[in-house]
Amino acid sequence: MVHTTGPGPSITTSDDGVPIFTVGAGGNYDGPTRREKDSLGEMDIPASAYWGIHTARALQNFPITRRALSNYPDLIVALARVKQAAALANKEIGVLAPEKADLIVEVCDEIIGGMLHEEFVLGVLQGGAGTSTNMSTNEIIANRCLEKMGHDKGDYRFMHPIDDVNRSQSTNDTYPTSIKLAMVFGIKRLLKEHLRLANSFESKGAEFANIVKVGRTQMQDAVPMTLGQEFNGFSTTLREDQDRLSEIIPWLCETNMGATAIGTGITADPRYAAAVNRHLGAITGLPIETAADLIEATSDAGIFMTVSGQLKRAAVKLSKICNDLRLLSSGPQAGFNEINLPPMQAGSSIMPGKVNPVIPEVVNQVAFSIIGADATVTAAAEAGQLQLNAFEPVIASSILQSLAWMTNACRTLRINCIDGITANEERLEAMVAMSVGVITALIPVIGYQQAAELAKQALKTGAPIRELVVGAGLMTESAVDEALSPAKLSGAEH
Repeated sequence: MVHTTGPGPSITTSDDGVPIFTVGAGGNYDGPTRREKDSLGEMDIPASAYWGIHTARALQNFPITRRALSNYPDLIVALARVKQAAALANKEIGVLAPEKADLIVEVCDEIIGGMLHEEFVLGVLQGGAGTSTNMSTNEIIANRCLEKMGHDKGDYRFMHPIDDVNRSQSTNDTYPTSIKLAMVFGIKRLLKEHLRLANSFESKGAEFANIVKVGRTQMQDAVPMTLGQEFNGFSTTLREDQDRLSEIIPWLCETNMGATAIGTGITADPRYAAAVNRHLGAITGLPIETAADLIEATSDAGIFMTVSGQLKRAAVKLSKICNDLRLLSSGPQAGFNEINLPPMQAGSSIMPGKVNPVIPEVVNQVAFSIIGADATVTAAAEAGQLQLNAFEPVIASSILQSLAWMTNACRTLRINCIDGITANEERLEAMVAMSVGVITALIPVIGYQQAAELAKQALKTGAPIRELVVGAGLMTESAVDEALSPAKLSGAEH
């Protein structure tokens, strides 16, 4: 029944404009409402809301992050796919009426297509191991089904959130499976942007292939190399992380669907686990498999530590590259000034003409956040107890946020920085000409001891190595030129 009550909730919005409802102690709302009940009592629910009493209680209990589940579309889609697979499996084994199963599948398709995402109003952090998220998903699907059937929202006689939508399931198998799927979606999206970034570095490596520069170790001058080799190195290290991140996907496709509460499969038909995973594989196109030990799979959070750790590795390596870009572009007068980053915005409110490396800087900050998120995931995984880890919501939010931020960071670094980098060739040439490190290439001819003496002399007098070697009668000009050619110095020609 729809009716109107007194004082309502405070309604705020997240950064993305999604409404966040904070329910008052009495669960009252301004405007038309419907009344729902559960084992704890009754509450009034906004008549237009697709979510129900379990969601309302969670809104009251967890006004924490102000960041709703709707900010995590991969998780919403994953939840819908899991519910869809469950409905198909339940229909197949005969424990759910075909017409109900088909309607659940239809509504899940709508959610997968982007509908009803604004109804996922819960904050991502919540107690209960994700139970509130699962219950809310059940309610949203059930009420949309009721609407399509011509019934009032909340009239669960015709489609029940638990008995029908959640049939053969527990939060403890549907929620971890959903967050694994969401991570697969996020990793695949990251891999595409990450590969584009690696290709961008590789293109710059080809562009800078013949530009010789001074290499550095421990922030001190070392032997020469080419700028192209430096950028190719950036590309190669990114491609290594492509391999590591790709390897995780099959591990995330092992699910505990059918485990229900703790892994024993209680309330689920023995045929259900195999059926639901087969349907989930068909729906997602992923190699979904049932875990060999459902009790272990329900309690273990090891895969999430693996995902987070590999993501941290990729972020740290990308951050190191950004450190290098900031150093190489430092100056322009009192720094390295070897490369130019595209000028993106004014760098100072007081110093005219100053331009800062803002794109590498923001990527650095993404990496710092991912490092912190990995510490959170580690702590949450360790804190699991007995047959369940209650802290998967913070694991999910930490990793899904890291995946999204890393993807966006790769994109902006490529578009707003790497593709526009240019080399200061005259500066690089002059630095190589004055570099003592080039004498290393002459050691096979003049010997280490003689080379060391000339290096000291060069540092003391500022004379170029070429002049000192020729002046000492150790090599001819042509021999020195050949030994110090870009191909020789870079190792391209031995």
